[in-house]
Amino acid sequence: MAVDRMTVLSAMMDQGVIPVFYHPDVEVCKKVIQACANGGAKCIEFTNRGDFAPHVFLDVTRHFAKADPSVIMGVGSIVDAPTAGIYIANGAKFVVGPLLNADVAKVCNRRKIAYSPGCGSASEINYAEELGCEIVKVFPGSSVGGPDFVKSVLGPCPWTRIMPTGGVDCTEESLTKWFKAGVVCVGMGSNLVTKQLLDAQDYAGIEKKVRETIALIRTIRGK
Repeated sequence: MAVDRMTVLSAMMDQGVIPVFYHPDVEVCKKVIQACANGGAKCIEFTNRGDFAPHVFLDVTRHFAKADPSVIMGVGSIVDAPTAGIYIANGAKFVVGPLLNADVAKVCNRRKIAYSPGCGSASEINYAEELGCEIVKVFPGSSVGGPDFVKSVLGPCPWTRIMPTGGVDCTEESLTKWFKAGVVCVGMGSNLVTKQLLDAQDYAGIEKKVRETIALIRTIRGK
């Protein structure tokens, strides 16, 4: 499915939360990702962490290209350009990293793929924007200053779009602090797709939690 960069960026901001997930079992990945999509989170960040993760990703993207083309598969934990290229060739529509790498930005820009690098300072965020990054990941969110850091950056740079990952919970208190600080979306891993839900194979529970989180974010944004 051909999805342009602006469509992906708009979808990320609209849903407000990006589920961050990895599992070595392709079938588990399919079920979790479909549950997230059914709950309203069509953009999913698959983390590049396990052995043969690119092969798992390829199988998953091939599945959703037929089963549910509305799913937008992205990849996270990307730290170098060759790995980014592998995932783009395997169908990634956006790339996320724990750090900023200019070569990854160039690869993504050549293919019109959204790139959200991890940044921990105003200078890194500025450099990421010079490289063409529309949504910048703040990572680890809680360690670099949390919502107060976001407010401090957006004061002199109101055009910046920030997505924190790390230190974001599904609670109204946590999400309110982040969104009132000015973030455009948040990344959430085990706080959203919990170990308890996974162990129980409770995919309906995952769908419910995703749906409730998106609804909560929309309520917060509307206040």
